[in-house]
Amino acid sequence: MVERVLLASPRGYCAGVERAVETVERALDLHGPPVYVRKQIVHNAHVVRELEGRGAVFVESEENVPHGATLVLSAHGVAPTVHENAAGRGLATIDATCPLVTKVHVEARRYAQEGYTIVLIGHAGHEEVVGTTGEAPDAIVLVQTVDDAEQLDLPADTKLAYITQTTLSVDETNGIIAVLRRRFPHIHAPKKEDICYATSNRQWAVKEMLGEIDLLLVIGSRNSSNSNRLVEAARGAGVAAYLIDDESEIEETWLEEVRTVGVTSGASAPEKLVTRVCDWFTSRGVLRIEPFRSVQEDIVFKLPLELRRRQRLSVENR
Repeated sequence: MVERVLLASPRGYCAGVERAVETVERALDLHGPPVYVRKQIVHNAHVVRELEGRGAVFVESEENVPHGATLVLSAHGVAPTVHENAAGRGLATIDATCPLVTKVHVEARRYAQEGYTIVLIGHAGHEEVVGTTGEAPDAIVLVQTVDDAEQLDLPADTKLAYITQTTLSVDETNGIIAVLRRRFPHIHAPKKEDICYATSNRQWAVKEMLGEIDLLLVIGSRNSSNSNRLVEAARGAGVAAYLIDDESEIEETWLEEVRTVGVTSGASAPEKLVTRVCDWFTSRGVLRIEPFRSVQEDIVFKLPLELRRRQRLSVENR
């Protein structure tokens, strides 16, 4: 029987997600619906549904947006061709790409301009990887695993650099980097690691609490890379873990012979989903729901420049 629930900290929204969601909300306030959003603004089904309810229209491609409409680009970043296509359709584009993803795009362009072959560590098909690859498609080689790194076939004297997707497992990525450094000792590294602070912090918070819990629930959607990495961090240490969109997906059978449950949430999951999971346990007689630690993140990103300009013009024209 579950006796207590421990809440990981930090958890939930990161600065990039806060910025992206607020961008869509402000654009709706400023222009009224519909505001079009390319792909999911962040990888969370609840957030997408709520924004749809306010008048956001999510589309797979900028080609699906009517000429002259307002288009918000998701937090995951896009290839330069997307900007070109949007401009060709006369779209009023607001770029909500997370600044930490933009940093990786800048690195990719710089390395390519300097003649490097770029090893991109990431997951094939993820929107962030697609966008980053689009910055230097002829220079980038994707590596997803340690085995990929071991099998990478490049001349020993290749001018080589690596960059990474921002939402990867810290431990797994370090393993891949170790192989690359062993095989290509002169490989160039980013000045600062590309895995974002929020991804690293949430993985650290889970690892810290694993010795205290029997099972971990990670609140996040199936397509959320950083949420999946939290599940892997627990399972890799031998602790049972499950990814849930919300409390409705908790299965009672998971909790048999479990006394302490850990709860965390991915960087795209709003805190109210954590509250709902806590209420689920409370309604079943669990009285001890406690923070494991209290760690505050104080990083804030400014809203996109295009949006700030429009807000200023709106105020001036009143």
